Amino acid sequence: MMDKSSVPGGLKHEVARDPGRVHWMELFFDLVFVAFVGQLARGIHGDPGWAEFGTYVLLFFPAWWAWVNIVSVVNLLPGLSSRALGVAMLAAMAAASVMAAAAPGAFGERAWAFSLANAAIRVVLLVLWLYQHRENSSETPWRIWIYNGGTAFLWLISAFLPLQTAVILWAAAIVVEVGMVAIGARLWPNRGIGGINIEHASERLGLFVIIVLGESIFTIVTEVSDDWGPGAGLVGALGFLVVAFLGWAFFQYGTGTITAGLERLQARSDFAGILQTTLFMPFLLVLGVTAIAGAIATAIPAPYEHLPFGSGISLGGGLALFYGCNAIVSLRYGQPLHAVLPWAVPTVVIAVLLAPVSAVVPAAVVLALAVIVVLLVTAYVEIQRRRRHAPTD
Repeated sequence: MMDKSSVPGGLKHEVARDPGRVHWMELFFDLVFVAFVGQLARGIHGDPGWAEFGTYVLLFFPAWWAWVNIVSVVNLLPGLSSRALGVAMLAAMAAASVMAAAAPGAFGERAWAFSLANAAIRVVLLVLWLYQHRENSSETPWRIWIYNGGTAFLWLISAFLPLQTAVILWAAAIVVEVGMVAIGARLWPNRGIGGINIEHASERLGLFVIIVLGESIFTIVTEVSDDWGPGAGLVGALGFLVVAFLGWAFFQYGTGTITAGLERLQARSDFAGILQTTLFMPFLLVLGVTAIAGAIATAIPAPYEHLPFGSGISLGGGLALFYGCNAIVSLRYGQPLHAVLPWAVPTVVIAVLLAPVSAVVPAAVVLALAVIVVLLVTAYVEIQRRRRHAPTD
């Protein structure tokens, strides 16, 4: 007798993925964020001020929040079929693509498109969360209708209102969602964050960081190509080393502790820690990496001139954010203070000092100093790891 999974009609019941692994359609969905990050990052090249930094953060957070919601609900639906997962990812990808295209003018003539795209992605989330609720509970899903249904409505009506009013509704929608997640994790942890699959969450986060680092490399290559010459090549090489060491730190040290750290938090029911280390701290880490890439892109065309003050802040502040977030996450995962503070405190302090230094030395020198900083902290961590794993007599 022929098995159902061997005929076309049986494919609708085929489980899309192993619970602990990421499906290819999820990776395909993530690619749209290469475009989104690239679109927004252009706004913090050159000499960004508070307005440019604020715009970047305010426009990126709704996209980031939508992404972590997609990750969370798919994580909690391991039995989702390949077709259902594929349709959901393509629908979310289409909405995120419109968000990316509208982002540069989101506080202007494209605000309506940004609003509608956010409404659309929350409709996708509403359907997925309702499906997840149906599979696990018989109660009325009023929280889901408020969480994504209500906020989808706020985003929808904001598309037809003046910008000043629309922005207030955007903020209200985000506050409602973030607040409900925080409250839900405390009151009903087993219905949400407490039941996440650690392996899938860890892999998903690592793959997203790859995308952000990849966008940074793309930016460096593009700028060197546009300003071909010895100086641009030098700064491009230094910038590549900075990004390479950041990637080394995250993937050689960070990813190895994510799974164990999340399992430790889950075992002691520290759901606030899970939220902090999977939803909020990675957002700040991504902001840091993107800011660093913006400073490098600004330095490449003018390697022997001072960095603009805004780019100096991007470079030093971005490095401080990256290593500061890693330090906080390490502590939340249970690493002792004496193992984290010796590398975290000097690195963050020196990184911050790069901002004023950038105003008095050429951009190439500042990038060389940044390379020295990331090289030294990498060497220190590597030496400590080797000592811990060295055989004892």
